[in-house]
Amino acid sequence: MSEIYTIGIDLAKTVFQLCAFDRTGKKLINRSLRRNQVIKFLSNIEPCLVGMEACGSSHYWAREIEKLGHEVKLMPPQYVKPYVKTNKNDSADAEAICEAVRRPTMRFVSVKSEEQQALLLLHREREGVIRDRTALINRIRASLQEFGVSVPAGRFQLRKWFREGFGSVEEQLPKLLVNHIKSMQKRLVDLEQYVEELDIQIDMASQTSDECRKVREIPGVGRLTSSALVASIGDAKAFSSGRQLAAWLGLVPSQHSSGGKSLLLGISKRGDTYLRRMFIHGARAVIRHMKEGKPFYEWVTSLLKRMGNPPFLNSAQK
Repeated sequence: MSEIYTIGIDLAKTVFQLCAFDRTGKKLINRSLRRNQVIKFLSNIEPCLVGMEACGSSHYWAREIEKLGHEVKLMPPQYVKPYVKTNKNDSADAEAICEAVRRPTMRFVSVKSEEQQALLLLHREREGVIRDRTALINRIRASLQEFGVSVPAGRFQLRKWFREGFGSVEEQLPKLLVNHIKSMQKRLVDLEQYVEELDIQIDMASQTSDECRKVREIPGVGRLTSSALVASIGDAKAFSSGRQLAAWLGLVPSQHSSGGKSLLLGISKRGDTYLRRMFIHGARAVIRHMKEGKPFYEWVTSLLKRMGNPPFLNSAQK
């Protein structure tokens, strides 16, 4: 049998599909393997190029396979899909991965270390808890609104209302509702404490990372943005320029050009929404505190004038 040159693995929970090509592109193997058979199979062949889709558990498997001496490349699933030649099934998916990883123009995802992956999971957990907290606040306000009690919007206003206003309307509400509101208030306090615990863990990881300290030197970038960026990027050398990183974040204009006519629209929003949101908030904070004589003052104010945004421009000139 010819020597295996490229392997494509379709990841799953229990049964994996593996496809292998030789140097000329001839298919040698396309078979399924149990989870505990993958490492054993790959350890018995010569080092080669292994391609996988960047999905759940892909970074773990990439690290384990690299320990065997293989070169592992992860690809976004949307870039692999065009190489599927027939209806979707595990065999066709593995063959498409094996075909896509050989393309010289393919874009790859950097393999994350265990520390980067763990830090990113903390950020994802924090984002989910904040979403749950917002939903709980909205349910509290909606429940009280059903009985004619209007509560100001915002978690700080709600906290103040519980201290100062809840006692004055408590006697007017059904006891069943009062007990329910108190139960939701307790859950809200627990969620806020959990967010604070996650913030402490993220702060500790950010303070011990040299990469995070370097990124925090950028105006508008704080502990959350720096740690999330370092954890999400993996290897910064995968980007040839800052412009390419901005495109990866979805912070460049989306383009609809044809026939030599260029049409640039709003930002594409194709990247990581969590990172993009933090960068946008950081930029707004820089603009809000921008004063004459500060670095980038002339450049920022010229951009604001072209945008025709008086509120930001007025705050920037104060």
